[in-house]
Amino acid sequence: MTRSRATSIGFVAVLLWSLLALFTVGSAPTPPLLLNAICFSLGGTLGLIWTWRTGGIAQLRTVRWPIYMFGTVGLFGYHALYFSALRMAPAAEAGLIAYLWPLLIVLLSGLLPGEHLRPGHLIGACLGFAGAALIILGGGGAGFQSDHLPGYGLALLCALTWSGYSVLSRRLGDTPTNSVAVFCVLTAIASWILHFTLEDTIWPDTAVSWASVLALGLGPVGLAFYVWDIGVKQGDIQMLGTSSYAAPLLSTLVLILAGIAAPTWGLAIAAVLITGGAVLAARASFAN
Repeated sequence: MTRSRATSIGFVAVLLWSLLALFTVGSAPTPPLLLNAICFSLGGTLGLIWTWRTGGIAQLRTVRWPIYMFGTVGLFGYHALYFSALRMAPAAEAGLIAYLWPLLIVLLSGLLPGEHLRPGHLIGACLGFAGAALIILGGGGAGFQSDHLPGYGLALLCALTWSGYSVLSRRLGDTPTNSVAVFCVLTAIASWILHFTLEDTIWPDTAVSWASVLALGLGPVGLAFYVWDIGVKQGDIQMLGTSSYAAPLLSTLVLILAGIAAPTWGLAIAAVLITGGAVLAARASFAN
């Protein structure tokens, strides 16, 4: 597989994550950890079935347990920290901090063997972050407040967890993507345990909410992790990191089309910033 093809496959995850907000809204009133458990159970089960149908079960036996634990901590840790951060701090500000992960991927990837961090990557990442910030804070955020620092800290850990997982996954390039199915299953088990410990069980109660939950498990919290694994291991990780800023833009556009959000000038400006950042990062990557 060529590097450009792997990068394109990885970008499919960004497209799927752009549907995360829409489906999450539709999945109400299901609590976060239960939603996490259902989605990862679905994504992990389908992944295991696909692995079995393609004869990849034997590959799973060759993967060391520390790698399975690494993947599980990455998937479960990101979502547990994200949900907790949004409970302890305003969603807009906590979301902004959590969305530092694409910028961190671009910066941290420069430390990997064979990778080079160029000025275009840095400028593109900063432009993309500015666009993401404009979208996230454009809904009338109240600004940062010191009494919400614990939530902000968890959001920062959230960003560090996913960026670290994505960059370190590059060092596990010989680990089969099939292993993501096991990551998902173990994440589901951890989510079920925490759900029954910390939450009241409230199942989806309408056809729309059930459809949203199933869509999440198939896409943003399912297939997305498999294609992202291919992208970060075999593709241009710096380009993927910067292009990930398209997720909040695309997510907002989807919400507008669904009638949940209204178009604003801020959205148009954000589109220019995010697109410009991606173009600069792409030019820098092609120069390598």
